[in-house]
Amino acid sequence: MKVTEDKITEIFYLADEFCMEFNQSINGHLLGNKPKRKPKMSTSEVITITILFHYGQFRNLKHFYLEYVVKHLSSYFPNTVSYNRFVELMQQSVLPMTILLKTCCLGENTGISFIDSTPVRVCKNKRIKRNKVFAGIATTGKSTMGWFYGFKLHIVVNDKGEILNFVITQANVDDREPLKDKNFINTIKGKLYADKGYVSKKLTELLFIDGIHLITGIRNNMKNTLMELKDKILLRKRSIIETINDELKNMCQIEHSRHRSFSNFIANLISGLIAYSFFPKKPAIKYEVEKSNQLVCFY
Repeated sequence: MKVTEDKITEIFYLADEFCMEFNQSINGHLLGNKPKRKPKMSTSEVITITILFHYGQFRNLKHFYLEYVVKHLSSYFPNTVSYNRFVELMQQSVLPMTILLKTCCLGENTGISFIDSTPVRVCKNKRIKRNKVFAGIATTGKSTMGWFYGFKLHIVVNDKGEILNFVITQANVDDREPLKDKNFINTIKGKLYADKGYVSKKLTELLFIDGIHLITGIRNNMKNTLMELKDKILLRKRSIIETINDELKNMCQIEHSRHRSFSNFIANLISGLIAYSFFPKKPAIKYEVEKSNQLVCFY
């Protein structure tokens, strides 16, 4: 996506408004003495720059900051600091960025949701034994593309391509585990479409009590089941979430093998999810309900 002046203003306005409310809410709950000197760059500026990196077409944060922000965006960010100091400020902004994503950047439930997990690799398989940054944190898991070392990103999206909720787990966690958490499914209502990896009778019954109808494909060794035509077609449209995962990795750069700390990994992933919410066009399913023999028409 091309970074325009309007987009810079839009992202900064949202981040600045949020940071003012965030600072007011935590001022009375901070422990210890307040810092005598304020950082040269504000938290809203750091968050804006981090989001712009994932929104644009850049692949290296250091090059983006030194060659683009410092040189070409000096009118927007006049108080830039050194790159090392910016990375420190970015790590300190992880908490407000996460709350910003949870409160301002997630979509609304439409009654039609899709869930899937995608591997977030932190290094290539050849370097698993030599990786020290994520030692004791990341684990080895297996996806449809083979073994990997890192984490899993579980996301739920609606038919408009908006992210409803997300959770980050270790790579060896079962895909169905997040659905057992009330905090993860509190924004989901109606029908939830998933792949065969989510097949579970107990989970289906558990979600049905909370007003969620889990619809999955059937495995080869399972008996065929009756399903509404609408559900059968929407289950085939589950590729929408795979397209979103592809955009998060290839356009928002939530996955790369250059992390030097776990906090940098979290800041990179959270800011990538926020950047996706600002995309003007998202993968979506268009459908209309008609009063005819056919219940729904899909395009």
